[in-house]
Amino acid sequence: MDRQSESCCMICGEMKSEGIVVVHQFICSSCEQEIVRTDVKDAKYPIFIDRMRKLWMQLQA
Repeated sequence: MDRQSESCCMICGEMKSEGIVVVHQFICSSCEQEIVRTDVKDAKYPIFIDRMRKLWMQLQA
């Protein structure tokens, strides 16, 4: 994909071209994979939960 098709990842804040859109928010492939592999005991887990909670709140609004 070219630069024009890049989006800002809501997790890492970087511009990326590949990923998924969840509730109108882009999550890059790297972050998606990291979220799936992260154990609940990992220090990053609460960060991912917080970001995903914001998506849920947008959906409920």
